[in-house]
Amino acid sequence: MEKSFDVELVNQDEYLVRWASEGQAGESVVRITPEFLAEAGLDGQDGQFITEETANFLAEHQPVIDFPQTVDLEEIAAAYPDFAQQLRSRLEAR
Repeated sequence: MEKSFDVELVNQDEYLVRWASEGQAGESVVRITPEFLAEAGLDGQDGQFITEETANFLAEHQPVIDFPQTVDLEEIAAAYPDFAQQLRSRLEAR
């Protein structure tokens, strides 16, 4: 399945993710809070990269058509206990 994500800063700590997959398209807003970044050990990381890797992580766990309109990193971490570690690993590999 081919997926692509376009990420754009829309407000401080909020990024619009546009996606396309299998002829369908959509968008979600990803919210990145300083509290989550501190708790996850991600202070100082680029928000655009965090958003891209979050979209990739979610796409590995659910169809992009099922992405919520608003994505809060805290909610992803609550649903996937390994999310923060996976995100750190992905960012280190960039």
